[in-house]
Amino acid sequence: MAVPLVDLTPWFDGSGRAEVAKQVDDALRESGFLLVTGHGVPDGLRARTRELARRFFALTPEEKRAYAVTVGGRGWLPPGVEANGYAEGTPTPPDLKESFSVGAEGDGDPFWFQPNVFPHEVPDLRETVTEYLGRMRALSDELLTIFAVALGLPETFFTAHTSKPTYTMNINRYPPMTHTGTPEPGQFRIGPHTDFGTVTVLDRQYGVGGLQVFTKDGEWEDAPFDPAAFTINIGDLMARWVSDRWRSTRHRVLPPDASAPDEDLVSLIFFYECDHDARIASLDGRYPEVVASEYLKEKLDSITVG
Repeated sequence: MAVPLVDLTPWFDGSGRAEVAKQVDDALRESGFLLVTGHGVPDGLRARTRELARRFFALTPEEKRAYAVTVGGRGWLPPGVEANGYAEGTPTPPDLKESFSVGAEGDGDPFWFQPNVFPHEVPDLRETVTEYLGRMRALSDELLTIFAVALGLPETFFTAHTSKPTYTMNINRYPPMTHTGTPEPGQFRIGPHTDFGTVTVLDRQYGVGGLQVFTKDGEWEDAPFDPAAFTINIGDLMARWVSDRWRSTRHRVLPPDASAPDEDLVSLIFFYECDHDARIASLDGRYPEVVASEYLKEKLDSITVG
């Protein structure tokens, strides 16, 4: 299996922290992806977040347009504004999705710390998403701690740079083929790309037009699915930080398929980064130091359509 399953229970209860760290290290070296169970995030919170997001996506285009933003903004990313394949320098048609985007708030750089905007038509969305974001930040910091232990570093090696981190969550809706029509050649729900930050925590639904990862053997392979698990991967900044010990792995979400024309999926995707002014130097010095926000902003600009 290209994407292994790791149970985090022995990490949290203290019965097997070293073994969990080794499993995570092995997964990130071989795949760059893993599934994790035993994470402690309530199933009910995950389901409620998805349910309320679906209520937003069910609004009319005119109602959603009041919340429309471009990539990097907080609100509704309409269909057609993002093409992830451009991150690889590959011109592709726009991704077949719409998104509701939220992220870190507070004082600081206005691009990275924007106020979240929630639709008044779905009044419970703010509270639920805020709780979910808190859970995702806590889990991401725990994963970064596991990463440090896996490398034999002080446990706070990475989290020392997440005192006021930047992060974004995109709630992606992948509409059915009955809505999108037949995909254009080279068009995906999300085109081939790598993520940009430190760690991504994905709560996805199973589908024919689902997640694929690019293996070390150069093949696209369907990612395994476990409804209890989160799908975890690292991004380019983390790969750079650890001097490519771990893989920032290409992945994509397949287009809607004619065999399942009514398939309508919603994914919750939490992209964690670090303090926006953090200076990140690779462990062995192979890459020059970068400022996290400058590095990430250039990546985001590359996938913006228009």
